[in-house]
Amino acid sequence: MGEQSRPAKIHPTAVVATTAELGSGVVIGPHCVIGERVRIGDDNHVGPGTWIEGPTEIGPRNRFFGPAAVGTDPQDLKYRGEESFLVIGEGNLIREFVTIHRGTAGGGLYTRIGNRNLLMTGVHVAHDCVVGDNVILANSATLAGHVWVGDGASVGAFSGVHQFCRVGEHAFIGGYSVITRDALPYLKTVGIRGEAKTYGVNAVGLERKGYSREAIEALQHAYRVLLHRGLSLRDAVQRIRDEGPLTSEVEHLLQFVETSERGFIR
Repeated sequence: MGEQSRPAKIHPTAVVATTAELGSGVVIGPHCVIGERVRIGDDNHVGPGTWIEGPTEIGPRNRFFGPAAVGTDPQDLKYRGEESFLVIGEGNLIREFVTIHRGTAGGGLYTRIGNRNLLMTGVHVAHDCVVGDNVILANSATLAGHVWVGDGASVGAFSGVHQFCRVGEHAFIGGYSVITRDALPYLKTVGIRGEAKTYGVNAVGLERKGYSREAIEALQHAYRVLLHRGLSLRDAVQRIRDEGPLTSEVEHLLQFVETSERGFIR
């Protein structure tokens, strides 16, 4: 899979299928099981007891601390054994007891994990989920099927996201939350089901990521108009567009609310 010729290091107790493809510098730890049609890119480290089933494609420089179950069958009663896939990008840290399932026919057959994400201990990513880049899923966070998580989002420990919900880019979901509607990008959201609420712009997180004061202030103004002036959604969106400043972040927020199918948390 790579141009270099460094051989994979496979522990004697590991089991690697004959159709699995291992890139240069891959390390397969004790008691791992690498199944049929698994492709593991260069410089991956697969920790003890990790089980990876295919069809699964894994990019370079990921670390699976193990034990973890990756690319296994979906927990969906509608799944009938159809060929489905898991695709994982590069530079991800996947901690102990993480579970990630392949897709289903009802969700386009693919589960996708992007790049440079941190999946902490006990995280579950169900079938047909799409996780962007630089996402943090804290301990035991759970994504039900068909969940979309935008770049830079954080989902707190022991939180659950209901199927077909979206978590917007750079959103912050507080610990022990249950998200049953879309969580807006750039905002802090905390609470359980119907009691979940937004608590302003994730200003500290955005500052740490290099967003300018002007960009954050524009989001704060949009947030106040959208959620705290008692306007209808249509009128609030129009007011934000009229008043400005219409930064790229504000525009993304407006597009997110306008395309929400499940409704969004206020």
